[in-house]
Amino acid sequence: MKTVNIATIATLVAALAAPVLAEGDAKKGEKVFKKCKACHMVGEDAKNKIGPVLNGIVDSEAAQNPDFKYSSAMIEAAEDGLVWDEENLGAFLTKPKDFMKKNKMSFAGLRKESDVENIIAYLRSVE
Repeated sequence: MKTVNIATIATLVAALAAPVLAEGDAKKGEKVFKKCKACHMVGEDAKNKIGPVLNGIVDSEAAQNPDFKYSSAMIEAAEDGLVWDEENLGAFLTKPKDFMKKNKMSFAGLRKESDVENIIAYLRSVE
């Protein structure tokens, strides 16, 4: 019988526990972003609308746009250290109200995991 090295097991456990980062397609994400355009803008001339400008949102701290009035839930999450990494963005975009109770975003969420991955890739491209 073969013996298994403890370091090998630890490496495997760590690899399985690590978050999976989005491998989305920014071009497809740009199309998915059309669902967001009623409330959000991106790009050089972007302005706040019902929601804040999303330039540079990926890997940024929450509620950092000084010209946008965030919900108290978003402000509290920011004070608690929320960072919009791919994992948090993915959870928020899938079910915003489940991710953060009492946030102002009325969007129900994206159903397809591929849409979430693609929109995160797109948002990363408009930093």
